[in-house]
Amino acid sequence: MTTWRTTSLGELISLQRGHDLTWRQRRVGAVPVMGSAGVNGYHDRAIAPGPGVVLGRSGASFGRAHYCASDFWPHNTALYVTDFRGNYPRYIYYLLSSIDFSRHNSGGAQQSLNRNFIASIVLNVPSFEEQVSIADALDDTMNQIDLLEHSIVKKQAIKQGMMQQLLTGKTRLPGFRGRLSERELGDVATILDNLRVPLSATQRAGRSGRFPYCGANGVLDYIDDFMIDDDVVLLAEDGGNFDQWATRPIAYRMKGKIWVNNHAHVLKATQPGDTGFLFYALEHKDITPFISSGTRSKLTRWELVRIKILMPDDVNEQRAIAQALSDIDGEVGTLESRLSKARDIKTGMMQQLLTGRTRLPVEAAS
Repeated sequence: MTTWRTTSLGELISLQRGHDLTWRQRRVGAVPVMGSAGVNGYHDRAIAPGPGVVLGRSGASFGRAHYCASDFWPHNTALYVTDFRGNYPRYIYYLLSSIDFSRHNSGGAQQSLNRNFIASIVLNVPSFEEQVSIADALDDTMNQIDLLEHSIVKKQAIKQGMMQQLLTGKTRLPGFRGRLSERELGDVATILDNLRVPLSATQRAGRSGRFPYCGANGVLDYIDDFMIDDDVVLLAEDGGNFDQWATRPIAYRMKGKIWVNNHAHVLKATQPGDTGFLFYALEHKDITPFISSGTRSKLTRWELVRIKILMPDDVNEQRAIAQALSDIDGEVGTLESRLSKARDIKTGMMQQLLTGRTRLPVEAAS
C-alpha cells in the first residue's frame, strides 16, 4: 500500500466564497443553489461545474459540508471547492465533513468561516485510488442510512393516515360498528396532577438514578425515586408543541415507575376506558383553542377537562385502535434503532478510514 502524504487544506483544494443570488434575481430552473445548509432553492443558470462540494460559511450550518453531483450555483453563505487538484470529490466531501471547524471561527458571536483561516489545517491524505475506495465504502453506509430514513418517513405517513381515519370514525376496524361519542376529558380521564413534584437541576444532580424524570415533552433526566407507578399519558401544561401539533407530539405515554414535574398534566383513562386509546387521541390533537395566551402558552386544568375527543363506546374497539397504532410505532422504533446504529457505524468508519487507522485495498475501488 502507498503511504499517505501530509499536506494542508489550502494545498489540497482551492476554496472560494460563493456568489450572491437574491430571491428576486432567481429564475425558474432546475439548477441547485447550494448554500450553507445545502440546497436552498433553484435557478436557471449554473456557474460551477459538478460534482461539487460546499462548506457552510455562517449561521447554524457553519462548517457543514454538502455534496452536489450536478452543475450548481454556489451561494454566498457557503465556501465552495473551485479546484479539487486531482483529488476525488466524494472523498473531499467526507474529509471536510470530518473536520471540526468550530476552532476556526473568523467572526464573533455570529460564526463565520474564512478560507484563509482554515487553509493551514494539517491533513493526512491517501492516493487518489485509495480515496475512491474510502468514498465508496462510506457511500455504501450512507445509502443504507438514506434507505432507513426513507422507510421511517413512509411508516410515519402510514401512521398519520391511520390516525386521521381511525380517530375520526371515517374508517372502522373489522368487526366494530358500535356508537362513537364525543366526550370531554374530564369525563373519560382521571387527572393525577397531585402526584407531580418539580425538582431543580441541582436537586436532580444529587439524586441520579434509574427512574425517568419527565417534563412537558419527554424524559429530562433519571433520578433515584418515583412518584407514579402506572400506565399514564403526559400532556404538556406549558412549553409544549401546541402550535406544531400536526408534526410534533403534544402528549406521550409512560409505563411503570416515573417522576413527573409540574410542566406536564398526568392523565389515566377512567375505567373501563383504555389509556392507550386516550394517548393516541391526544398525541397529535389540535388543542390551541384551549391554550391561554401570554408570555408562556399554558393549558390550565380548567381548560384541560373541557377538551373533547371522539371515542368508541366499546372499550374493545378503543384497544384495537390503540394496538394498530402501537404496532406502527413499534415498526418505526425498530427502524429508528437500526438508523441510530447505522449512523454510529458511519461515524466509526469515518474515524478509521479518514485517518488511515484502517486501510482499504485499492482494488475495492473497482
